[in-house]
Amino acid sequence: MPGKQDVPAGELSLAELELLTDTAGSEPVESVLLKRDRFNAATLIGKGQLSDLVAESRALDIDVVVFDNELTPAQQRNLQQAFETDVVDRVALILDIFAQHAHTHEGMLQVELAQHRYRLPRLRGKGVELSRLGAGIGTRGPGETKLETDRRRILERVSKIERELKDAGRSRATRTKARRKSGLPVISLVGYTNTGKSTLFNQMTDADVLVEDRLFATLDSTVRQLDLPEGYRALMSDTVGFVRRLPHEVVEAFRSTLEEVADADLLVHVVDASDPDPDGQIEAVHTVLAEIEAGDIPELIVFNKTDITEPNVVDRLVATHDGSVAVSALTGDGVDDVRIAIVEDLEKSTVTMRLIVPYERGDLVAALHEAGNVLDEAHGETGTELTVRLPSAVADGFRQYAG
Repeated sequence: MPGKQDVPAGELSLAELELLTDTAGSEPVESVLLKRDRFNAATLIGKGQLSDLVAESRALDIDVVVFDNELTPAQQRNLQQAFETDVVDRVALILDIFAQHAHTHEGMLQVELAQHRYRLPRLRGKGVELSRLGAGIGTRGPGETKLETDRRRILERVSKIERELKDAGRSRATRTKARRKSGLPVISLVGYTNTGKSTLFNQMTDADVLVEDRLFATLDSTVRQLDLPEGYRALMSDTVGFVRRLPHEVVEAFRSTLEEVADADLLVHVVDASDPDPDGQIEAVHTVLAEIEAGDIPELIVFNKTDITEPNVVDRLVATHDGSVAVSALTGDGVDDVRIAIVEDLEKSTVTMRLIVPYERGDLVAALHEAGNVLDEAHGETGTELTVRLPSAVADGFRQYAG
């Protein structure tokens, strides 16, 4: 429900809300875009607008009303009383979808934590206002504790989940450290939800990650080895998709998972070229990347779905985004171009060196294995001879051993 100056963006956001509602398992019946210069503190929309919507929802026998705007607890209560049915906002809708798609123990814990953080300020008395099941949106998943549970017990549960996720984060940090010791650069696939990241991931790594034409099909990250031209090898991870105005509760709950993105050497940013607003997708992803402190990591933009996009549109997108490439992850067309572009981007930030390290400096050999990619290693007369590919930022520290 944006202001008058933002109608085109509002129409796009409303269309996306319909997709989100469908993904959550409910059938969108009617959508309405309302223009407001100022939001009503009690009901978000004006009295006349509310009266018209209530009449329309009753005529259509609506089970749940979904607002694209985030509602305050008071607004949600007042709107539910007016509509006499469930009223949920965009945040609750996305949390519901995440609840349905989380499969690993950690993923379910992350969703539950996000749901608790969202619901806590909405508890009132015995939570009667939120206890209706209605169409199910906002009530499903691992976070479905009894809303009558008092605040103290919920806070205790939140603390327990936070401890478990901290332990899981330590385990992930150990795995990340092990990957670093392999000397292989780490590449993270990022992008808007349903842009084809998992399809591209499968094409490039011969993996079998679940692919569905639905929003947020991937929540749990997967890592595979990636073979590249010029003898390069890397580790590639597939991550959760982003969305415009991704709820803060989700970003915070999934922060430990998203830290894998922040630790990457290169981000392959997959964009749906057929989308009506690909630049809006890019902006939304950049917003989340900045929030998780990954905004400065080198980025390769890949425009996907060229098989269903007009060639002139693809050409324009590639021309206006320097260094980007176009691909159809579904057909495989352009995948080799992606591999070449990845190597070119990695080479910009790495240096290949031949070094001779004295035998008494075994610690340096270990450091080289941890800091870079050792391409060759042999024992010479005066020391260990290595050909190693190092990040430019650390290469200068080893130049004295160049041989």
